[in-house]
Amino acid sequence: MKILMKGNEAICDAAIKAGCRAFFGYPITPQNEIPEYMAAKLADSGGVFVQAESEVAAINMVYGAAAAGVRVMTSSSSPGIALKQEGVSYLVGADLPCVIVSVSRSGPGLGGILPAQSDYFQATRGGGNGDYYLPVYAPFSIQEAMNLVVKAFDVADEYRTPVMVLLDGMLGQMMEPCMLPEIKASNYDNSWAANGNSGKRPRNTITSLNLKGEGLEAMNIRRFKTYDTIKEKEIMVDNRVQDGDEVAIVAYGTPARIALNAIEMLKEQGIKAGLVRPVTLWPFPYDTFQNLTSSVKRVVVCELSMGQMIDDVKIGLAGKLPVSFYGRTGGMIFEPEEVAAYVKSCI
Repeated sequence: MKILMKGNEAICDAAIKAGCRAFFGYPITPQNEIPEYMAAKLADSGGVFVQAESEVAAINMVYGAAAAGVRVMTSSSSPGIALKQEGVSYLVGADLPCVIVSVSRSGPGLGGILPAQSDYFQATRGGGNGDYYLPVYAPFSIQEAMNLVVKAFDVADEYRTPVMVLLDGMLGQMMEPCMLPEIKASNYDNSWAANGNSGKRPRNTITSLNLKGEGLEAMNIRRFKTYDTIKEKEIMVDNRVQDGDEVAIVAYGTPARIALNAIEMLKEQGIKAGLVRPVTLWPFPYDTFQNLTSSVKRVVVCELSMGQMIDDVKIGLAGKLPVSFYGRTGGMIFEPEEVAAYVKSCI
């Protein structure tokens, strides 16, 4: 049965259902309902909630729980995620699975509490130091957010990596009917985790420290082979461009919903357009852009930023088609009429 839920709270329900048993966080708008909800509900499932003294403390607590083999999650918003980046780099270096929910606000700096998508680079380019990526999911509905949170835990465990679920502030604060997704039985093996002096198996050491160049290089090469596997198996994209469409509009998250309304307006004006919605922002669905139907003559990227995903779209197209950009920033949200008018002006 579907129930009406706020996005931030629905994410928590999905995480708990997926087996999250530890949450460490710190309040920041517009994600405050996540730690609030986990504080109220996680203990009912035998889990542990800690409001840390800072974002830096929270991400290092995540490191400890992940090293013990516990399914663990943290959440924050744009400047809070920035503060966590050193800890994220350590998690990657130690091959530790966790889920990081980022509910974005406008920036740079402290910015404002209004929604934006200006954290695309932060999420997809590895905001901390070193050679690494995070799998990044970008839902465009609350139901999809719940589904992707469950998937994020499975992907984190399978590849032993932090995974990010990236939402704009609108999706975190809006309410929609949704239901808990089906949870498949997990065969997750955490025999690699630290186990103290139990005597039941050999001790494991969890660390990202490797002071010898040859050893660190070997770790990086091995990790990038894992990234190659993720690129091969985990790309998700919602491609609604059909034969006959002249324009492909590219958008993710809530703006993709606005773009769908713009597409209907364009069709009423005799302009055929379709939507390409990347669901994984990393790995990015480059092949989709290489294989767009031949009727497409132009690609228009729509983001709530000054233009960040446009770089990946251009890489995917490799000069095959002209690319235009329409965006709003600072927490301003474009209307379907704006997008439709801009697309029409490009033709």
